[in-house]
Amino acid sequence: MRIALIPFLAALLVASPAMADLRLLMVEQDGCAYCAEWDRVIAPIYPKTPEGQTAPLERVHLRGPYPSDVEIGPRPVFTPTFILIADGREVGRIDGYPGEDFFWGLLGQMMENTGQFERKDTE
Repeated sequence: MRIALIPFLAALLVASPAMADLRLLMVEQDGCAYCAEWDRVIAPIYPKTPEGQTAPLERVHLRGPYPSDVEIGPRPVFTPTFILIADGREVGRIDGYPGEDFFWGLLGQMMENTGQFERKDTE
């Protein structure tokens, strides 16, 4: 029985599209009022959202160290900076925290651009 499943599983792996490994880096620093506001408003719900489940949050201090397994563009200057990583490479970024409504819209748009996420509007 096991031997019969091997060709089936191999075909399934070849036929299915590869899913990108998505994660969201939050670059922050001590004393950042906008980081504190994001922590107050977004952080408690982020892991429960489709965005948070698709792109888990990883916090990084502005001065580093940065994860060794990712390639990002220029080092961030402002905090917070949110960097969307797909398969180890930066695919989008939000400089600053523009407020709850703009944050979700910008993040959703970046994630949709990867082709691995589809936003579901609640209206």
